[in-house]
Amino acid sequence: MILDGRQPSSIAAAATALRTGHLLGLPTETVYGLAADAASDAAVAQIFQAKGRPSDHPLIVHVAGPEGIAHFVASVPPFADALVRAFWPGPLTLILPRRPDVAAAAAGGQDSVGLRCPAHPVAQAVLQACASDDPHLQGRPVHGVAAPSANRFGRVSPTTAQHVRDEFGDDLLVLDGGACEVGIESTIIDCTRGVPVLLRPGAITRAQIAAACGLAPLSKEDLPSHTPRASGTLEAHYAPSAKVRLMDAKALQTGLDLLGADAAHLAVYARTALRSPSPRVLLRAMPQDAAAAAQELFAALRHFDDAGVKLIWIETPPGTPDWEGVRDRLQRAAAA
Repeated sequence: MILDGRQPSSIAAAATALRTGHLLGLPTETVYGLAADAASDAAVAQIFQAKGRPSDHPLIVHVAGPEGIAHFVASVPPFADALVRAFWPGPLTLILPRRPDVAAAAAGGQDSVGLRCPAHPVAQAVLQACASDDPHLQGRPVHGVAAPSANRFGRVSPTTAQHVRDEFGDDLLVLDGGACEVGIESTIIDCTRGVPVLLRPGAITRAQIAAACGLAPLSKEDLPSHTPRASGTLEAHYAPSAKVRLMDAKALQTGLDLLGADAAHLAVYARTALRSPSPRVLLRAMPQDAAAAAQELFAALRHFDDAGVKLIWIETPPGTPDWEGVRDRLQRAAAA
């Protein structure tokens, strides 16, 4: 069931669902999440079951603000505190030492936990209601919700309420907060090893991280030992049903010319204007701007699947820092 996230009654219904151990489709500025009480191992188990996700693959815990950190985290290094002050609320997840008495299931059994404070107003309203002492709400207060992307494990993330309904049906309560503004998952920074380490790129870039905390983030390949497991970092992920292949514009046009008028069951997503003699080839223009491309990426992949194509050819994104998040998602989709 989809409810209008702008309505106070919808926020109350969502908070009650989470406080009483149920799942919720929750809009954020990145993607829609499948949310449950992060402190309840039983509630979190429902996420793993619904997604078909391995229980040792950790989930990101969403909190209403920096005050929520103390419920889940044992200590915060100074550079991580600087990142919180610079980017929360926003699309940044920090991996921090976990308090041993909380969120073991959400953390996938690790001694660290990923925390994020979403900027979406609907997510903020739900998180604040969950943590409140409002006597009109059922259940106990919830100080953070585990909320991986609301899709089957490894598949394309949802960026609208309808995408979530398509994945899980009408039995799941989903708040409609509109299309996600960012469109790809949060940047993840590991803060457990004395320096910031980038585990997953996103809308917040390496340069922004360095400017905020005074330390240039390392890549996980720079410190390969003891790298914590984190959401969305598997080699193959974010994949539509159709096979994805990345090519430069010249290779794309050559392929279309070779296939000719008989080409079918093919979608092409490119920044360069291309042509095909076949009316059965689905051509879609990719935005020239990295942020705009990220915002529509997952919706475009879902559109191609809905059109029934078997192959998706995509022009390889530029190698510039602003495109790093889009490159990461497409490389993982192509590896699936």
